[in-house]
Amino acid sequence: MTAGKLRLGVNIDHVATVRNARGGTVPDPVRAALVAQEAGADGITAHLREDRRHIVDADIDGLMAALKLPLNFEMAATQEMQQIALRHKPHAVCIVPEKREERTTEGGLEVAGQDNTLAHYIAPFQASGARVSLFIAAEKKQVEAAARIGAPVIELHAGAYADAWAEERWDVRDSELSRITEMTAYAHELGLEVHVGHGLTYDSVGPIAALPQVAELNIGHFIIGEAIFRGLGPAIAEMRRLMDEARA
Repeated sequence: MTAGKLRLGVNIDHVATVRNARGGTVPDPVRAALVAQEAGADGITAHLREDRRHIVDADIDGLMAALKLPLNFEMAATQEMQQIALRHKPHAVCIVPEKREERTTEGGLEVAGQDNTLAHYIAPFQASGARVSLFIAAEKKQVEAAARIGAPVIELHAGAYADAWAEERWDVRDSELSRITEMTAYAHELGLEVHVGHGLTYDSVGPIAALPQVAELNIGHFIIGEAIFRGLGPAIAEMRRLMDEARA
């Protein structure tokens, strides 16, 4: 059974990174989200970190007011973020691990062993009607734990696969792709909706997009970087084309 059309979620965090490097109001991540909306994105992802290093609270306000597309609100499992998400009621919340010293999300959420805590944490989101996803490693114990606590969606961390591709470590790339493939199929059997994200590029997206059980890819850093050379709309359109081609 396939997941139908493969959706593209565009992460606009690093538009805010560029803005914050100098201060002020430009470039505006809300404007970037609106461009993405017109260019064929199916959703917008924004990660409000504890230290507000890129997206800030006003950006979430602006996105909720301006977007017609669903907003996927990435967040750590903290009380502060829970309150913010419940106040805004985005379409989706994605729970991610977060360390202040990391440059980007380095691994998946440790769901196994935190069943009761996370089940209690996500319950208010489910009650509010938000789609809850957990950003996890492609590991059987994490997939099983996500299913056990009732999270309807998982997003598999593709970082090791993407890094191996970029570094031309083909044996690692192939083993990571096999792992993602196996866990995607297993999660689908358990009734979970499967997303994949982190580090995907034009080169590496095809084999992931071709997996029939994957419903959504979330891609940000590469698209924003490519936008410097192509423009944001064309960069998104090219990713959309490659995803569709691989899925077909």
